[in-house]
Amino acid sequence: MTEEIIIAGFGGQGVLSMGKIMAYSGVMQDMEVSWMPSYGPEMRGGTANVTVILSSERISSPIIRQFDTAIILNQQSLDKFENSLKPGGMLIYDGNGISRHPERRDINVYRVDATEEAGRMKSPRTFNMIVLGAYLKIKPLIKIENVIEGLKKSLPERYHNLIPLNEKALNRGMEIITRISL
Repeated sequence: MTEEIIIAGFGGQGVLSMGKIMAYSGVMQDMEVSWMPSYGPEMRGGTANVTVILSSERISSPIIRQFDTAIILNQQSLDKFENSLKPGGMLIYDGNGISRHPERRDINVYRVDATEEAGRMKSPRTFNMIVLGAYLKIKPLIKIENVIEGLKKSLPERYHNLIPLNEKALNRGMEIITRISL
């Protein structure tokens, strides 16, 4: 099993930390893992993406051109990565700020309104965990308990009090993801 994932959005949306948490979780499940971030010099608002590979076999290269899954968090990323999905691949996107929705008919498309849900939860910082929960509902490659351990490793200790809220966000993402028929 090998899952090649691109997560893309704006800086400040938790793109890189979502990828890092996935990578930590994969390591805890004895998977081979690659985590390769790419971002502009801006602290917030610039583009950011991360490639994550989770595999039961050795990973020959972290550089990939076609993905099994694309997790898309803004219009620019949808425009850039929709055509980089393998036929039969999966695209998950947050509908906030999307003006042109996915158009390919040879992929599986899912929508998760994570921005709105994070607002309802009164916790914008849980946005990326809502999205991750949505992904794990469709592809449960990593266990929730390992995601929680990944959060503990990636969050500074002063934020560990937010782990229960992040777990709630993961579960909420699993509940609100919807498949889009094209």
